[in-house]
Amino acid sequence: MAEETRGTVLVALLANVGVGVAKGVGGVVTGSSALLAEAAHSVADTLNEAFLLLSLSRADRPADRTHPFGYGKERFFWSLLAAVGIFISGAVFSIAEGVHSLTSEAEETSTEHFVVIYAILGVSILLEGGSLLKALRQVVREAASARRRLLTYVVRSPDPTVKTVASEDSIAVLGVLVALAGTIAHQVTGSNVWDALSSIVIGALLAVVAVLLGRDTKELLIGEAADPAVRVEAVRVLTAEDAVVRVQEVLTMQLGPKNVLVAGRVQFAEELTAREVEVVCTRAEEEMRRRVPSITQVFLDPSAVSASADAAARERLADTEREAAGLLDPGAAASLPQPRTRTGRGLRAGPLG
Repeated sequence: MAEETRGTVLVALLANVGVGVAKGVGGVVTGSSALLAEAAHSVADTLNEAFLLLSLSRADRPADRTHPFGYGKERFFWSLLAAVGIFISGAVFSIAEGVHSLTSEAEETSTEHFVVIYAILGVSILLEGGSLLKALRQVVREAASARRRLLTYVVRSPDPTVKTVASEDSIAVLGVLVALAGTIAHQVTGSNVWDALSSIVIGALLAVVAVLLGRDTKELLIGEAADPAVRVEAVRVLTAEDAVVRVQEVLTMQLGPKNVLVAGRVQFAEELTAREVEVVCTRAEEEMRRRVPSITQVFLDPSAVSASADAAARERLADTEREAAGLLDPGAAASLPQPRTRTGRGLRAGPLG
């Protein structure tokens, strides 16, 4: 999966280098604001892909004394920088270029210049479209594997790298179409206003994508919980243990795109010895990792769980199960495993109905 992600980013990087140079030269030669805005967009995307490639290698470093949970969050940090880059290098420049074109005296664009603009936009949509198809193929496969609708998977995925590339490429293709529409309107009406407006629209699109990507990555960076389906599985593994009397809470945190930490407070049967508690904890941890390979760290705290805490835990589990089921494809919802023990059935019989 990591090699596929690296390949997707490389394809996007090469496509953006090629179209960025073409758009930049074409924008300078023809004076097209839309081309210059698209050139800024490609420069921003190129820098972002460089950030994302760097994040892939740095995040793969093994855990050490100073980072005992590994370096998985490097992916989140560099993706946040990529979002900032989209906003500053792409959105701000594109909007500024459009405003400048609106407020300054425009030179007449010759037929030859329009031919150059159309040729560059044609090449751009081919290269950008190819990169987008590569990213979409990977996202579609991952969404199918996770039994999620495509849009739901993209929005909720803890992997910001492919999400960023797919979002950038989608806006790149849309931006080329906007630039093409503005250029056609400019040629038909003879007014440079359409060219300037297309530049502003491209900048606005980039700003929206940058804000959305930055928001999602920020949540991961500051310690977002794992996917609700992962949280449900962690609780169900614990409630499947006959030795577990009550589960007060299960806390999760996304340590990286494929790394999840699970911490739980559970009450064990009073007759268990310390050795038996150790065996139960080890078995539960192994079962969690078997069901959800992304769970890499598990910490269980034997605790006395009150009736009120037990009731609150049931309500939280009910909410999480409904959330997890709502994210699945309709045909896959029935695949959620059901509780198999008396403790698990007791949780199901509560607020879960």
